[in-house]
Amino acid sequence: MNMNDLQLFPWWLLLVWGFLALLIGVAFFMTPGLTTELMITFLGAYWFVGGLFSLCSLAVDKSNMGWKIFLGIIYMIAGLAILLQPVYAMFFIVPFFVILIGFWATFIGVAHIFQAFSALDAGNGVLGAISLVFGLLILINVFVASVLLPFVVGTFAIVLGISAIVFSFTAKKCVDAVKA
Repeated sequence: MNMNDLQLFPWWLLLVWGFLALLIGVAFFMTPGLTTELMITFLGAYWFVGGLFSLCSLAVDKSNMGWKIFLGIIYMIAGLAILLQPVYAMFFIVPFFVILIGFWATFIGVAHIFQAFSALDAGNGVLGAISLVFGLLILINVFVASVLLPFVVGTFAIVLGISAIVFSFTAKKCVDAVKA
């Protein structure tokens, strides 16, 4: 780690980020439905505001005007629909993300297997097979995967949070060592 990396993010900001990620991870385990609904609501607000910004950007930059208007309106409609009915949106968006993840994992698996045969790389073949099986299992069991998604996200958030907290203290030691 060099000094430029340490100056990019203060150690305490990484610590706060770690605690927030840890808190979100625990929330997904304690109240998975409510936390998922809250995250979907934040997504709706993000899309709505993003749509507004897309339309407002036309005052400064008129390039790609048709796309900006189209995407701005679509984002605003989707965001507003989520904000008005977050529970119903949750039953649509979570399975959509699960299906997207399933197709992505299947595609990546096939790509790794193809690469393994092209380069005679057994490691790529194993990764490809695991990803392909994972993707197909998700696509076959979309409902089960949708129910488990909050727990998977919660696990990743907890691991990310703990890692960020540990790394923040390591970064603090590096900063203190450089200052000394």
